[in-house]
Amino acid sequence: MIADALHLLRCPHCGAGLARADATVRCSGGHSFDLARQGYLSLLPGGGPAFAGDTAGMVDARERFLGAGHFGPLVAALSEACERAGAADGCIVDLGAGTGHYLAEALGRLPDRAGLALDVSKAALRRAARAHPRVAAVGCDAWGPLPIRDGVAAAVLNVFAPRNPPEMARVLGQGGVALIVTPTARHLGELVEPLGLIGVDERKEERLGEQLAPHLELVDRRELGWPLRLDRASARDAAAMGPSAFHVRPEALEERIAALPEQLDVTAEVTLWVAAA
Repeated sequence: MIADALHLLRCPHCGAGLARADATVRCSGGHSFDLARQGYLSLLPGGGPAFAGDTAGMVDARERFLGAGHFGPLVAALSEACERAGAADGCIVDLGAGTGHYLAEALGRLPDRAGLALDVSKAALRRAARAHPRVAAVGCDAWGPLPIRDGVAAAVLNVFAPRNPPEMARVLGQGGVALIVTPTARHLGELVEPLGLIGVDERKEERLGEQLAPHLELVDRRELGWPLRLDRASARDAAAMGPSAFHVRPEALEERIAALPEQLDVTAEVTLWVAAA
């Protein structure tokens, strides 16, 4: 899929267009990038960012959790929003795509669109590269200039991931929208204390509004909540797939998981922001 998506991308060094030459992608300025045998293209300039992103264990946990359908209502809401954005020309970009699960589901409703899964994690990119036949997985730093041409996206997904409002606005085409998902303070709240997970900053939504305002116009904002019934294995995956995995020792997590009931009722609650460039 990378070859079919090169017209959407640009060199991270000089901004020139890219073309494939065997197992390498090059720009007219002489910069070259290797295609990984797992199917993704890394466009990280230099040595890349200091943060390597999600680990293989985190990606495995997320794939199991999402594959079990626990976030089905969110997947449906994002897919419907992308379908509505289908009136605009362009591809679907997922910034901080992880396994590419949300992007793949959205493309299922948009049969003629290409998808770009952007992430810094090699483990995530390996999964995203095979998430859907029309997904091109590209390694990049979400905080920096994105290796995407101006105005080529009909929608930019950003689900529980680092945000880059100026770059999101730049890559959106006319009529395109950014679909940003953030957790509320209640999201997975029944797991936070028992498992020692990171809570949600009370000012998170306020800060997001401030970040968006100079670059994107808020069109809609709504909360989406649904109940979950998790067994211990799913509760472990919920804890292991997010940033708490960097803060809770595996041994401590196993002890806390063992202390949970066999089945636990948990609240999923997120905010879906829709913004236009």
